[in-house]
Amino acid sequence: MADDTRLIHGFHAVIAKLRHDPEGVREIYLAAARHDNRARDLVQLAESRGVRVTSVDAARLDSMAPGARHQGVVAKVAAQQRFVTLDDVLDNLAEPALLLVLDGVTDPHNLGACLRVADAAGAHAVVAPKDRACGLNATAIKVASGAADTVPYVVVTNLARSLREIKERGIWTIGAAGEATKDLYAIEQKGATAWVLGAEGEGLRRLTRETCDELARIPMYGSVESLNVSVASGICLFEARRQRS
Repeated sequence: MADDTRLIHGFHAVIAKLRHDPEGVREIYLAAARHDNRARDLVQLAESRGVRVTSVDAARLDSMAPGARHQGVVAKVAAQQRFVTLDDVLDNLAEPALLLVLDGVTDPHNLGACLRVADAAGAHAVVAPKDRACGLNATAIKVASGAADTVPYVVVTNLARSLREIKERGIWTIGAAGEATKDLYAIEQKGATAWVLGAEGEGLRRLTRETCDELARIPMYGSVESLNVSVASGICLFEARRQRS
Protein backbone atom coordinates (compact mmCIF):
# COMPACT_ATOMS: atom_id res chain seq x y z
CA MET A 1 0.00 0.00 0.00
CA ALA A 2 1.36 3.41 -0.93
CA ASP A 3 2.37 5.82 1.82
CA ASP A 4 -0.40 8.24 0.86
CA THR A 5 -3.19 5.76 1.56
CA ARG A 6 -4.59 3.82 4.51
CA LEU A 7 -7.26 1.17 5.00
CA ILE A 8 -10.68 1.43 6.63
CA HIS A 9 -13.14 -1.42 7.10
CA GLY A 10 -16.78 -2.18 7.85
CA PHE A 11 -19.91 -1.16 5.95
CA HIS A 12 -20.69 1.83 8.15
CA ALA A 13 -17.23 3.38 7.81
CA VAL A 14 -16.91 2.71 4.07
CA ILE A 15 -20.41 3.94 3.19
CA ALA A 16 -19.95 7.09 5.27
CA LYS A 17 -16.64 7.78 3.55
CA LEU A 18 -18.29 7.34 0.13
CA ARG A 19 -21.06 9.75 1.04
CA HIS A 20 -18.94 12.45 2.68
CA ASP A 21 -15.65 12.22 0.79
CA PRO A 22 -15.90 10.03 -2.34
CA GLU A 23 -12.79 11.66 -3.83
CA GLY A 24 -10.79 10.23 -0.93
CA VAL A 25 -11.78 6.60 -1.69
CA ARG A 26 -9.26 4.90 -3.98
CA GLU A 27 -10.73 1.38 -4.19
CA ILE A 28 -13.11 -0.91 -2.31
CA TYR A 29 -12.53 -4.62 -1.72
CA LEU A 30 -15.70 -6.63 -1.18
CA ALA A 31 -16.01 -10.27 -0.14
CA ALA A 32 -16.94 -12.41 -3.15
CA ALA A 33 -19.40 -14.35 -0.99
CA ARG A 34 -21.51 -11.29 -0.15
CA HIS A 35 -24.56 -10.94 -2.40
CA ASP A 36 -26.98 -9.47 0.16
CA ASN A 37 -28.83 -6.15 -0.01
CA ARG A 38 -26.20 -4.33 2.02
CA ALA A 39 -23.45 -5.39 -0.38
CA ARG A 40 -25.58 -4.47 -3.42
CA ASP A 41 -26.35 -1.03 -1.97
CA LEU A 42 -22.63 -0.46 -1.37
CA VAL A 43 -21.75 -1.42 -4.94
CA GLN A 44 -24.48 0.84 -6.31
CA LEU A 45 -23.29 3.79 -4.20
CA ALA A 46 -19.66 3.21 -5.21
CA GLU A 47 -20.57 3.08 -8.88
CA SER A 48 -22.53 6.32 -8.58
CA ARG A 49 -19.42 7.94 -7.07
CA GLY A 50 -17.08 6.48 -9.68
CA VAL A 51 -15.22 4.24 -7.23
CA ARG A 52 -14.08 0.77 -8.31
CA VAL A 53 -15.20 -2.26 -6.29
CA THR A 54 -12.99 -5.36 -6.48
CA SER A 55 -14.31 -8.78 -5.50
CA VAL A 56 -11.81 -10.69 -3.32
CA ASP A 57 -11.81 -13.78 -1.12
CA ALA A 58 -12.21 -13.64 2.64
CA ALA A 59 -8.59 -14.58 3.27
CA ARG A 60 -7.35 -11.46 1.53
CA LEU A 61 -9.68 -9.25 3.55
CA ASP A 62 -8.49 -10.95 6.74
CA SER A 63 -4.90 -10.16 5.81
CA MET A 64 -5.76 -6.52 5.02
CA ALA A 65 -7.57 -5.99 8.33
CA PRO A 66 -6.03 -8.55 10.70
CA GLY A 67 -8.09 -9.21 13.81
CA ALA A 68 -10.77 -6.70 12.79
CA ARG A 69 -14.49 -7.30 12.22
CA HIS A 70 -14.38 -6.04 8.66
CA GLN A 71 -17.83 -7.48 7.71
CA GLY A 72 -16.51 -8.40 4.28
CA VAL A 73 -15.51 -4.94 3.10
CA VAL A 74 -12.24 -2.98 3.19
CA ALA A 75 -11.50 0.30 1.42
CA LYS A 76 -8.25 1.98 0.46
CA VAL A 77 -8.59 5.72 1.17
CA ALA A 78 -6.39 8.81 1.05
CA ALA A 79 -4.27 9.11 4.17
CA GLN A 80 -4.86 12.85 4.38
CA GLN A 81 -8.10 13.85 6.09
CA ARG A 82 -10.34 16.12 4.04
CA PHE A 83 -10.69 19.64 5.46
CA VAL A 84 -14.27 20.23 6.55
CA THR A 85 -15.88 23.49 7.62
CA LEU A 86 -18.89 24.09 9.85
CA ASP A 87 -20.84 25.31 6.84
CA ASP A 88 -20.03 22.06 5.00
CA VAL A 89 -21.70 20.16 7.83
CA LEU A 90 -24.63 22.43 8.67
CA ASP A 91 -25.69 23.12 5.09
CA ASN A 92 -26.35 19.45 4.34
CA LEU A 93 -28.34 18.14 7.30
CA ALA A 94 -31.64 16.30 7.02
CA GLU A 95 -32.44 16.73 10.74
CA PRO A 96 -31.71 19.25 13.51
CA ALA A 97 -27.98 19.49 14.16
CA LEU A 98 -26.32 17.54 16.96
CA LEU A 99 -22.74 18.67 17.55
CA LEU A 100 -19.99 17.85 20.04
CA VAL A 101 -17.66 20.77 20.75
CA LEU A 102 -14.41 20.01 22.59
CA ASP A 103 -12.48 22.69 24.47
CA GLY A 104 -8.92 21.88 25.50
CA VAL A 105 -8.86 18.11 24.85
CA THR A 106 -5.16 17.45 24.29
CA ASP A 107 -5.03 13.65 24.73
CA PRO A 108 -5.43 11.85 21.36
CA HIS A 109 -6.85 8.79 23.14
CA ASN A 110 -9.64 10.96 24.53
CA LEU A 111 -10.27 12.54 21.14
CA GLY A 112 -10.47 9.14 19.46
CA ALA A 113 -12.89 7.92 22.12
CA CYS A 114 -15.00 11.09 21.70
CA LEU A 115 -15.22 10.45 17.95
CA ARG A 116 -16.44 6.90 18.62
CA VAL A 117 -19.08 8.21 21.02
CA ALA A 118 -20.12 10.91 18.53
CA ASP A 119 -20.51 8.29 15.81
CA ALA A 120 -22.56 6.01 18.08
CA ALA A 121 -24.88 8.87 19.06
CA GLY A 122 -25.29 10.06 15.49
CA ALA A 123 -23.62 13.44 16.08
CA HIS A 124 -23.07 15.35 12.86
CA ALA A 125 -19.60 16.69 13.70
CA VAL A 126 -16.96 17.10 16.37
CA VAL A 127 -15.66 20.68 16.60
CA ALA A 128 -12.35 21.61 18.22
CA PRO A 129 -9.94 24.56 18.20
CA LYS A 130 -6.68 24.52 16.29
CA ASP A 131 -4.72 25.43 19.44
CA ARG A 132 -4.91 23.72 22.83
CA ALA A 133 -6.03 20.51 21.12
CA CYS A 134 -4.20 17.35 20.06
CA GLY A 135 -5.59 17.28 16.53
CA LEU A 136 -6.61 14.25 14.52
CA ASN A 137 -3.30 12.38 14.60
CA ALA A 138 -2.59 8.70 13.97
CA THR A 139 -3.27 7.73 17.59
CA ALA A 140 -6.65 9.46 17.64
CA ILE A 141 -7.61 7.86 14.31
CA LYS A 142 -6.69 4.38 15.58
CA VAL A 143 -8.60 4.78 18.85
CA ALA A 144 -11.61 6.10 16.90
CA SER A 145 -11.90 2.67 15.23
CA GLY A 146 -13.31 4.01 11.97
CA ALA A 147 -15.24 6.94 13.42
CA ALA A 148 -12.64 9.39 12.11
CA ASP A 149 -14.00 8.55 8.65
CA THR A 150 -17.68 8.77 9.60
CA VAL A 151 -17.81 11.86 11.83
CA PRO A 152 -16.55 15.14 10.35
CA TYR A 153 -13.81 16.69 12.51
CA VAL A 154 -14.04 20.48 12.22
CA VAL A 155 -10.99 22.50 13.25
CA VAL A 156 -11.68 26.17 14.05
CA THR A 157 -9.30 29.05 14.71
CA ASN A 158 -11.35 30.77 17.42
CA LEU A 159 -13.68 28.55 19.44
CA ALA A 160 -15.72 31.35 21.04
CA ARG A 161 -16.34 32.96 17.65
CA SER A 162 -17.33 29.60 16.17
CA LEU A 163 -19.75 29.02 19.05
CA ARG A 164 -21.37 32.38 18.25
CA GLU A 165 -21.66 31.29 14.61
CA ILE A 166 -23.24 28.01 15.73
CA LYS A 167 -25.75 29.96 17.84
CA GLU A 168 -26.57 32.22 14.87
CA ARG A 169 -27.57 29.06 12.97
CA GLY A 170 -30.27 28.42 15.59
CA ILE A 171 -28.33 25.73 17.48
CA TRP A 172 -28.66 25.77 21.29
CA THR A 173 -25.23 25.51 22.93
CA ILE A 174 -25.00 23.73 26.27
CA GLY A 175 -21.76 23.74 28.25
CA ALA A 176 -21.08 20.85 30.61
CA ALA A 177 -19.99 22.28 33.97
CA GLY A 178 -19.95 20.64 37.37
CA GLU A 179 -21.02 23.82 39.16
CA ALA A 180 -24.12 24.37 36.98
CA THR A 181 -27.44 24.60 38.83
CA LYS A 182 -29.38 22.56 36.25
CA ASP A 183 -28.67 18.96 35.43
CA LEU A 184 -28.72 17.80 31.81
CA TYR A 185 -32.01 15.91 32.23
CA ALA A 186 -33.83 19.18 33.05
CA ILE A 187 -32.87 20.82 29.75
CA GLU A 188 -34.91 20.37 26.59
CA GLN A 189 -32.72 19.02 23.78
CA LYS A 190 -35.22 18.06 21.09
CA GLY A 191 -34.07 20.78 18.72
CA ALA A 192 -30.68 21.59 17.22
CA THR A 193 -28.11 21.18 19.99
CA ALA A 194 -24.38 21.56 20.51
CA TRP A 195 -22.84 20.06 23.63
CA VAL A 196 -19.63 21.81 24.72
CA LEU A 197 -17.21 19.87 26.92
CA GLY A 198 -13.76 20.59 28.33
CA ALA A 199 -10.97 18.30 29.39
CA GLU A 200 -11.38 16.31 32.59
CA GLY A 201 -10.25 18.33 35.59
CA GLU A 202 -9.79 21.66 33.79
CA GLY A 203 -13.27 21.92 32.35
CA LEU A 204 -14.36 24.73 30.07
CA ARG A 205 -12.32 27.90 29.66
CA ARG A 206 -13.98 31.08 30.95
CA LEU A 207 -14.72 32.59 27.53
CA THR A 208 -16.09 29.29 26.24
CA ARG A 209 -18.30 28.97 29.30
CA GLU A 210 -19.61 32.53 28.95
CA THR A 211 -20.40 32.04 25.25
CA CYS A 212 -22.66 29.00 25.81
CA ASP A 213 -26.42 29.57 25.95
CA GLU A 214 -26.61 27.68 29.22
CA LEU A 215 -24.66 25.34 31.46
CA ALA A 216 -25.64 21.90 32.73
CA ARG A 217 -24.11 19.35 35.03
CA ILE A 218 -24.08 15.58 34.97
CA PRO A 219 -25.47 14.46 38.34
CA MET A 220 -22.82 12.50 40.26
CA TYR A 221 -23.88 9.99 42.89
CA GLY A 222 -20.53 8.54 43.96
CA SER A 223 -17.28 9.88 45.35
CA VAL A 224 -15.56 10.89 42.08
CA GLU A 225 -15.84 14.55 41.10
CA SER A 226 -15.50 14.31 37.32
CA LEU A 227 -15.75 11.91 34.40
CA ASN A 228 -13.48 11.28 31.44
CA VAL A 229 -14.50 13.62 28.63
CA SER A 230 -15.49 10.78 26.30
CA VAL A 231 -17.75 9.24 28.96
CA ALA A 232 -19.31 12.62 29.69
CA SER A 233 -19.78 13.23 25.95
CA GLY A 234 -21.64 9.94 25.64
CA ILE A 235 -24.00 10.76 28.49
CA CYS A 236 -24.81 14.20 27.05
CA LEU A 237 -25.20 13.17 23.41
CA PHE A 238 -27.32 10.12 24.16
CA GLU A 239 -29.64 12.19 26.38
CA ALA A 240 -30.17 14.50 23.38
CA ARG A 241 -30.92 11.45 21.23
CA ARG A 242 -33.26 10.01 23.87
CA GLN A 243 -35.29 13.21 23.94
CA ARG A 244 -35.56 13.29 20.16
CA SER A 245 -36.87 9.74 20.02
